[in-house]
Order: sequence, then structure tokens, then C-alpha cells
Amino acid sequence: MRRKHTDHEFVLCIKNDDCDDLEKRKVYRIVPDKKADKDGYLRVIDESGEDYLYPASYFIRLRLPLEAEQALAAAG
Repeated sequence: MRRKHTDHEFVLCIKNDDCDDLEKRKVYRIVPDKKADKDGYLRVIDESGEDYLYPASYFIRLRLPLEAEQALAAAG
């Protein structure tokens, strides 16, 4: 059975180097940004509610079930 893809991607924060706008062990939504990816960064919607660039090494990309992606996207 094929899983439908959503436009939402999520990451798990594993490092924050004392950045106040990221919490370790929290799931964040990312905004696609090919240039940032190429340069080793991810555009993440952080605790401020805005999207900012952070080193990709701060995160692990997640492959979630469709229902989980939809629930996280609906939560904000």
C-alpha cells in the first residue's frame, strides 16, 4: 500500500548549542529551501513561530506516518 505524501517535513532537534529558540528532543517543521540544504542548513519554524536557518547537524529528519504528519501540521 502506497503512502500519500504531504508537503510537510519534520525534524527532531538533537542539538541546540544553547539557542533559546530550539528545544532538544522536540519535533519541528521545516520549510523547503534547496539553497539552505545545499549549504548544510535547514529552514526551521522554531519556538518564536518564525522560520530561521539552523545547521542541519542540529536535527534528524523524520519519516512519519501520514496521520502523524497531518496532526503535527494541523497543530501549527
